[in-house]
Amino acid sequence: MDKTHLLAAKILQGVGGEGNISKLENCMTRVRVEVYDDNRLDLVSLKTLEGIKGYLKQGDQHQFIVGPGAAAKVVDAMRLLLSPTGTANSSGENDIARNKASAKAKYSAPMSGALRKLADVFIPLIPAFIASGLIMGIINLLKRPDIAGSIALDYPNVLGLLAIFGGAVFAIMNILVGVNAARVFGGSQAMGGVMAGILSSPALAQITLFGETLQPGRGGVIAVLLVVALMCWLEKRLRQWLPESVELILNPLMTTLITATLAIVILQPVGGYISDGIAQGVNIAIDKGGLLVGAILAGTFLPLVLSGLHQGLVPIHVELIQAHGSNPLLPILAMAGVGQVGAAIAVYIKTRNTRLKKVIKGALPVGILGIGEPLIFGVTLPLGRPFIGACLGGAVGGALICYWKVATVITFGISGLPLALTIISGKVMLYLTGLVITVLAGFIFTWLMGFNDPEE
Repeated sequence: MDKTHLLAAKILQGVGGEGNISKLENCMTRVRVEVYDDNRLDLVSLKTLEGIKGYLKQGDQHQFIVGPGAAAKVVDAMRLLLSPTGTANSSGENDIARNKASAKAKYSAPMSGALRKLADVFIPLIPAFIASGLIMGIINLLKRPDIAGSIALDYPNVLGLLAIFGGAVFAIMNILVGVNAARVFGGSQAMGGVMAGILSSPALAQITLFGETLQPGRGGVIAVLLVVALMCWLEKRLRQWLPESVELILNPLMTTLITATLAIVILQPVGGYISDGIAQGVNIAIDKGGLLVGAILAGTFLPLVLSGLHQGLVPIHVELIQAHGSNPLLPILAMAGVGQVGAAIAVYIKTRNTRLKKVIKGALPVGILGIGEPLIFGVTLPLGRPFIGACLGGAVGGALICYWKVATVITFGISGLPLALTIISGKVMLYLTGLVITVLAGFIFTWLMGFNDPEE
């Protein structure tokens, strides 16, 4: 049995076995499990498993941080063990684990749970966002004569195809969100896609209603979320009210006609006002707020992550791209994770704990690549003051990134050094400069504040 399948078996045993799992999924770095009975969980053993880099609980969901790429593999292995022929056997070894229950306790679980549900709509889209952003970054590099010479002029069709590849996710963004929203809200996924398709139909531009010409795609994903939420509610009610003999036929018909009508007349305009307010408000805050706004955004982002409230920012990232074609918020928030790198380096140099040094050495490379959870939950948060030092370092970087008006062409999904590939033309060096300064700031704050070195 390889390490992945061994870890899957250990997690399955620790959560109480197959019969205790009500929901199993993953994001980029975490195995996410919902159980029927929390009393059957052996969290003490789970948090010390080799391969588990941290633990969180958001709402009813237990999240085990295993790292980028590993999360999907572990969940796939667990699903194999959940099959009728699978068995879960394990024998344990220790490494490192941390959680942040005290930080989460400051915020109400229903609020973070609702935001997590909202984020679940967009999490499956992360691979598409990453691919799109990196392709756009490659196009930007190929268009620069000082880097790629005359490639852009010699091979315009190649760049044209790359632009299609990179822009495809945005062409069908509302459809994807509609399908995922219906899944999360408990409705028919196909109907969710249909509702989003109606809102995005180019034919709307040919229709005048109440003296105004309709706008295809108005309200972006905000309008889609509102409409699909209504659709799912109505679909469930009709399923209860209609006779079984006609429900299969009348339910989708009535759901489509009623929801689409309310969508065009009420919900899409409302979504449009909300979307415009969000996009314009964020841009004005960043444009006018300068150093102060950037420092606040980056300095407070990690506490939001600990509470789960950061997930409410996901639709905002998407709206900024849809409205303006660039996202100035993500590079600012990315500095929060970069500050963790500087803080961890300071801890590495100061600590005499060989086990802690080993953890930092393993977590630093992925931290530089934008996956900060191993550093947060395995190093800075447990030590206390280094976490504060990292937040202060992130605030310094966020202030500079905001002041320099650095923006990216992607919504979310990557951070750290790889994000440089997606930064808009002319701002890449400023982003890299901010990244280096943030590392230094996190290092200096942590070095000056110090920490209680843990016993071996």
